[in-house]
Amino acid sequence: MITTDPSLQSVPIAHHPDPAVLLAYSAGTLCESVALAIACHASICRGCRDEIERLNTVGGAMISEASPAALGDDALNRVLARLDEPVPPAPLAPHLDAETRTVVPGPLQRYLSCSLSTLPWHRIGRSLEEARLPLSGSGVKTALVRIKPGRSVPRHSHAGLEYTLVLAGGYQDNGEDFRRGDYAEFDSSHEHQPVADADGGCLCLVILDAPLRLSGWLGRLINPFLRV
Repeated sequence: MITTDPSLQSVPIAHHPDPAVLLAYSAGTLCESVALAIACHASICRGCRDEIERLNTVGGAMISEASPAALGDDALNRVLARLDEPVPPAPLAPHLDAETRTVVPGPLQRYLSCSLSTLPWHRIGRSLEEARLPLSGSGVKTALVRIKPGRSVPRHSHAGLEYTLVLAGGYQDNGEDFRRGDYAEFDSSHEHQPVADADGGCLCLVILDAPLRLSGWLGRLINPFLRV
């Protein structure tokens, strides 16, 4: 079940994951990073949360009607042997300040080692800061990204896929507004330049499975050195 925060129930959301992505989330076939983004979106968006619950119900019914698979002769012994394995201690939950608990959805809080104000933010140019998150999966970059008020991300396209979930503030991109809870997914056919709100900037969860492709002559110089 996806955890929710009662204070988020009235947040209006205009941009949602594609139904196929929600189905993949329900089926458990998304990579950890993208599944995290969907869980965070669903914790804010009642409509997508209800759709995931519906898909889970349908999937459960299909499993219950499936023919049972045959088990090996040593299946019981292997299960009994694991009962003697030591249980690893649960990791200590970091202390998060009130701002972090308010801004960061519950599924994402478990990946933070400290509050937003004390994360190891790294400056990227004059407009951006990022703090990478410790998620599994080679070749996938997962980070919190802060865009300064009124500043823009360099214009770019994508060598792969980019997933973005707005956590605070907002930005405008190709004439569309993105606010808290809005989810966006871009592939190699998209070129864009998000511009953060002038009155507060923007905090996003961003996932990349390939480097960005910066546009223009400067981008052609820098692109060969970009890595995920």
